[in-house]
Amino acid sequence: MSEVLPGYVQGAWWTPDSDAGALIVRDASTGEEITRVSSQGIDLTGALDYARTVGQASLGALTFHQRAVLLKQFALALTERKNELYALSARTGATTADSWVDIDGGIGVLFAYSGKGRRELPNGHVYVDGPIEPLSKDGTFLGRHVFTRLPGVAVQINAFNFPVWGALEKFAPAFLAGMPTLVKPATPTGYLAEAFVRILVESELLPDGSLQLVSGSVPTLFDDLRLGDIVGFTGSASTAAELRSQTPQGVRFTAETDSINASVLGPDGVAGTPEFDAYVRQLVTELTTKAGQKCTAIRRAIVPTASADAVIDAVRARLEAKVVIGDPRAEGVTMGPLVSLAQRDEVLRQVQALQDAGGRIVIGTSDAPEVRGIDGSSTADGAFVAPMLLRFDDANTDAVHEVEAFGPVASLLTYGAPSEAAALVARGGGSLVTSVATHDPSFATELMTGIAASNGRVLFLDRVDARSSTGHGSPMPGLVHGGPGRAGGGEELGGIRAVLHHMQRTAVQGSPDMLTALTGVWHVGATARYDGIHPFRKSLAELQVGDRIASASREVTLDDIETFAHFTGDTFYAHMDEQAASANPFFPGRVAHGYLLVSWAAGLFVDPEPGPVLANYGLENLRFITPVSPGDSIRVELTAKQITPRETDEYGEVRWDAVIRNQNEETVATYDVLTLVEKERSAA
Repeated sequence: MSEVLPGYVQGAWWTPDSDAGALIVRDASTGEEITRVSSQGIDLTGALDYARTVGQASLGALTFHQRAVLLKQFALALTERKNELYALSARTGATTADSWVDIDGGIGVLFAYSGKGRRELPNGHVYVDGPIEPLSKDGTFLGRHVFTRLPGVAVQINAFNFPVWGALEKFAPAFLAGMPTLVKPATPTGYLAEAFVRILVESELLPDGSLQLVSGSVPTLFDDLRLGDIVGFTGSASTAAELRSQTPQGVRFTAETDSINASVLGPDGVAGTPEFDAYVRQLVTELTTKAGQKCTAIRRAIVPTASADAVIDAVRARLEAKVVIGDPRAEGVTMGPLVSLAQRDEVLRQVQALQDAGGRIVIGTSDAPEVRGIDGSSTADGAFVAPMLLRFDDANTDAVHEVEAFGPVASLLTYGAPSEAAALVARGGGSLVTSVATHDPSFATELMTGIAASNGRVLFLDRVDARSSTGHGSPMPGLVHGGPGRAGGGEELGGIRAVLHHMQRTAVQGSPDMLTALTGVWHVGATARYDGIHPFRKSLAELQVGDRIASASREVTLDDIETFAHFTGDTFYAHMDEQAASANPFFPGRVAHGYLLVSWAAGLFVDPEPGPVLANYGLENLRFITPVSPGDSIRVELTAKQITPRETDEYGEVRWDAVIRNQNEETVATYDVLTLVEKERSAA
């Protein structure tokens, strides 16, 4: 008899005192008992309180960049031991390719959010959202939107199909935001989630209370949730609706649920074209990857009427040539079983429902398929289902847009006009993704107009991107994963958008000095200082937000303008033709080049000697406001606006507020200068 799967709560591994009522989890291919699962007697209230206290304190002590560095270290720790995860993943029915999507995909999310956190977030605790809102004429009263982390716990309730990726794609943005996570995996594959959590615990990298694992059913979970907590659910639409109704007021609930996703073949994608081949290749991939157990899998293949038979023939040929069903540990197997016998029976029940509604199986069979066991023999103990494609003569049959067989099953529908294809996509009631294989921009544009509101993501495949595309069923860390309607109405991933989901946006009002103190970003009108030391002579340890250098003035002559024009080749009439320039309502006559002024500004504020400033690596938000005529003078003020040390380097980034003014104190140009500066002054 197997042991009961442990959980990890309140900083320690936990198993129930009794295994009474524990559910048995079996190998998807052989039926062998793997483990038993129960949460009987777990102190769930204590686990949530531990996250809100210990977890919040340990994560709150870290900046965005420090958390981002830890995410990379987590990814490396899992990478070193991922062979252990692959071995367990095979027991869930996953082939090596399937396991790569789940395990390496999950690790990839950690790497991605580590990089995004260091590139796109400040090395602090507050994220500034959007521009300053001036609230007074004299500039003494400003408004700003900021994000700060939520004070609760991020509870994730996951589906069985991606026990590693499904958890890590929720964990990474929550961790980066500074919010502790409690993972509740699905029972059939919870042992794989337990394995990756164990690796992270044994790495001793996890901040206390930042990650907990509850194995087994927890019917009272929602009783202990409160304002500041978040629930992230992945699973069926019906379960999502039930859980949403139980969610206490003030608790954020986001769902990513099963959806009847579509893939559309454009009229130009006839047999023999690269688009046709890409369409068929992708449809077979989505039928067989994870044995079709993907919330993003293609359930409706929508093709022009004239191409239907060719698509069926091509899909059949590719399945026969590429797919071997069996135990993932057996040599040559390319598609494994479903996760459990119960799931197999449910898929076959839904296939029957589709048949009863008029669907004809044109590829595959609902009978038990021939499979390959570990020793090369057939096995009858696994949850195996053959890939199936059904055809509906009436594309508007309700069932094909409502019933999902969550396995290697899709239905083929035909259309005439592009508007019919768009209408069929929308009949799904909201999807995670629709893909479109076409090389015709007109068809793509018309279809996009009709289907965008029904989808969280739309993938366009053609001969240019077919090979480089990540595919219909692959959510990416930088793009939103979710969809409207039946797909749950939520959004996951999407880069920093997912991090901000775990934070509270607040409108803050105050003086420039107060907003500077609250955000760590210098605001126009706040105190600026010059202590006699040029800011470029200061390391990050010495530099402070608000340090400023104000330059001397420099006169701009007509010779300067003409020299710059001939030297650069920029002889635009506003700089070279007095009559034409005077006729332009924006200019009083010939004016200096904007880039001449920016170049001179650098010469006015720079300190040329070697020192802590290592490089100028960018200029952002440049705006030219007041034209400069021959005889005018300019000067520049440069103020340290934001200081961002890099956690893994000996230098950091300084963002400087640059303002060029003329002799009348009118603003000529504004922009940000980006420099790399040493953390400590080097001996050199």
